[in-house]
Amino acid sequence: MKRLNEREIIDLFTSYIDDHLLDEVKNDDVVIFPLRNGLPKRMNQTSSMNIVLKSDMLVESTDVPKTMKPWQIARKAILACVSDFASKGIRPYACLISIGIPRSYSRKNIASLAAGFARASKEYNVHILGGDTNESKELIIDCNMMGVTTLPNSKIPMRKGAMVGDLIVTSGKFGYTSSGLKIILSHLSAEKKFRTKSISSVILPKPQVEFGFKLAKYFSSSIDSSDGLSSSLYELFQKSKVDFVIDKIPIPQDLSHFASSNCVKIDELIFFGGEEYETIATVPKQHFKKLMKDARKYRIKVYHIGKVVMGNGNLIYELNGIRKTVRNKGFMHFAK
Repeated sequence: MKRLNEREIIDLFTSYIDDHLLDEVKNDDVVIFPLRNGLPKRMNQTSSMNIVLKSDMLVESTDVPKTMKPWQIARKAILACVSDFASKGIRPYACLISIGIPRSYSRKNIASLAAGFARASKEYNVHILGGDTNESKELIIDCNMMGVTTLPNSKIPMRKGAMVGDLIVTSGKFGYTSSGLKIILSHLSAEKKFRTKSISSVILPKPQVEFGFKLAKYFSSSIDSSDGLSSSLYELFQKSKVDFVIDKIPIPQDLSHFASSNCVKIDELIFFGGEEYETIATVPKQHFKKLMKDARKYRIKVYHIGKVVMGNGNLIYELNGIRKTVRNKGFMHFAK
């Protein structure tokens, strides 16, 4: 019997849900739901607001390296939701948090979790309004986040929408998080400065969420990179039925040195990581100068990593004039 992966399970559940409201819902990195649905008829003509929802579950055994402290885990649980909102250019407003806590957790550990939630709430200006607690065999945190927007659906970038000629941009560099995980889990050697930087990107990620909040109006498509660069790019170009050519991605010297000294392929570190929580987007060429002008205005870094070309759904990596196809390989629950 075939084992279903995460996306196949979601598709299966969705096929059993027969709700007419799904026809008006945009279900992407976040769920965008017209507020007029469910309201009294007299209000339908005056409301142009969309409710934006996101639910994200963190499970200790699959999402948390042993080196992370409880407050870092709690912060990450909130950041994961904020990142999805940022990729759509919508600021989250509030959240509910449900948490399963092992019996072995001490008062000190629980206080540390609370401190992490408080830190993330202040850092991303998201109000924590309540939630639920229960006992579990391992730490489980489910964050349910909400925002509102008056933007019409046509102005909110989805995963589908990339067009031939668009440029591909990201909010950050790739490779440090996957390097950090290899250092933690596989005990690979690294120079002290690189080791600190890479591990920090795992346990205390600091993505440029303002990249999405300030620049999303220029995106033709977008996604957050929590499942890895290759997997996220595949989501964008397969839905748009085009090819992506990645030919300008930055390769920092320290990352290249780490790869060569540990006999690891540099493209595997860049493309097959995960949980970077950066925004990946496509931008029509005619809007790129305006995007860069706004980026300079708000002191936001933009990495132009490639272009959209005609094709049938391929990810092509070009380095020093040599092209090769990159596999769809990132993090996915239940994947083999």
